[in-house]
Amino acid sequence: MKVTSDVMRGYRHIEVPYTLLSPTEEPGGIAIFLPGMGYTVQAPLLHYSTGLYLNKGYDVLHINYQYSSSDYKGFSIEEKDDALRHDVKKMMNQILTEKSYSHIHVVAKSLGTLALGNEIHNERLQDSKFVWLTPLLKEDEVFQAVMDSEQEGICIAGDRDPHFDEERFNRLKGNKRMHVHVVKDVNHSLEHDFQVIDSISTHREILSVIKAFIEA
Repeated sequence: MKVTSDVMRGYRHIEVPYTLLSPTEEPGGIAIFLPGMGYTVQAPLLHYSTGLYLNKGYDVLHINYQYSSSDYKGFSIEEKDDALRHDVKKMMNQILTEKSYSHIHVVAKSLGTLALGNEIHNERLQDSKFVWLTPLLKEDEVFQAVMDSEQEGICIAGDRDPHFDEERFNRLKGNKRMHVHVVKDVNHSLEHDFQVIDSISTHREILSVIKAFIEA
């Protein structure tokens, strides 16, 4: 396993750390991970999803933006969102220019879905597959992006997530390229509050859905 950790100069030249995991010299594709604000790539669903892609011989890119750090002190929410969109676009274009991949997947969690929504028209990603985990559906920009996305995708959310909108989630079924899954009684982390064993069981089910999507 080759592990490359580095930084990219992002919005206002602030450093954005990233890690590229390469299990083989001839990868079957690349999976680009866009984590949430507090839900990092070390959190369960992203950690184990990383393993699923590595086991399939994919390179995995973790974009480890840190918009809660002191580097962004004084930034408004809107400017942090602008930084996110800018940094993800720049990092994606950089990595996809350096190497050609036959398959491209993007896995986005929560805040990461805002960045993914900004990329649905990126020419490099038109034949990609997207995993939308707990998308911020109450944000018009994100909801419309999931609705309009022509990439094959899966969308997974919990009905006890404060960002969940049942009416909008049901409307996503109108996008024939999108496979939607609502998980009962789970929160924004796709976990059952303080119920460890139940949460592990639910994570197993979600990871099975993601694994099937990868292998389809």
